[in-house]
Amino acid sequence: MDETEVLRGRVILITGASGFTGRHACEYFSELGMQVAAIVRDMDQVAKVDAIQYYSCDLLDQPRISGLINRIAPDYILHLGGKNSVFESWHKPIVYIQSNLMPTLYLLDAMRAKPDCIMLVVGSRVSADLTILDKATHPYGLSKSLQKAVALSWRKLFDQKVILAEPSNLIGPGVSTGFCTLLGRYIVESELGRHPSPFRISSRADRRDFLDVRDAVRAYGYLLVSGSFGEVYPVCSGTERSLEEITDKMLEVADRSVPLIWGDNRSSEGSSPSERATLVESLGWYPKIPLAKSLGDVIEYLRTMEGEIR
Repeated sequence: MDETEVLRGRVILITGASGFTGRHACEYFSELGMQVAAIVRDMDQVAKVDAIQYYSCDLLDQPRISGLINRIAPDYILHLGGKNSVFESWHKPIVYIQSNLMPTLYLLDAMRAKPDCIMLVVGSRVSADLTILDKATHPYGLSKSLQKAVALSWRKLFDQKVILAEPSNLIGPGVSTGFCTLLGRYIVESELGRHPSPFRISSRADRRDFLDVRDAVRAYGYLLVSGSFGEVYPVCSGTERSLEEITDKMLEVADRSVPLIWGDNRSSEGSSPSERATLVESLGWYPKIPLAKSLGDVIEYLRTMEGEIR
């Protein structure tokens, strides 16, 4: 199915529109011919695009969310808003649970008055199985597990049109707290002659699945059109790579050598990536952007932003 024709002219509300994925999503769905309603917390932090309508909203403000749903009357909701730092979640666990759980509930509650609206909740691969009470490994993972639980429960309890996506590590141009952007920023700082201390990496053997954010956003389009309600879709490349491989490729793309310190963390996501990837691929989606281009775009983006790098 060609999702472009199905989505053209329809209204999509995107939360977290000023974030790393949100900015790419706004651009993509606008280019498809959709009417994009972008929800942001702070209008001053957004480089506005004329074709997109922006709305300021704190996602913890339930009356404001309800009012915007009624006003915008979206055909689709892409819920990207929330917090996503594992490190920060250890220091602010309650904030993370509030930020990732309550806005999801508020959106679902507001959608009850719009039974034809389809909502895609973007979760995380690190969410845990809540039937095993001690499965969560950090507060961020717990917050995304709770988000998944309420989304699936609302689907069953209220027969709402809810789909879940669980993306892998997303990379590409833009402001991100992910590994590739952090390493890329370090490389560019080195190019600027700032001679920082060596960059620390958890382990040569640590393996993760990396997917270009622009491919992930395309996958979200396929899910909105063809996804099954109540289903959880892993969105990933299908290939896990070691951090050593990613680091070597990024240094090759940047044509730069930088000092590194390797740790001995042996962890791995280990999630049968080839099997996980097939669920979305069955809808007609597949990754298009090669890893080398993704890494190169990270470097080039950061180079253009060198005046803002601290």
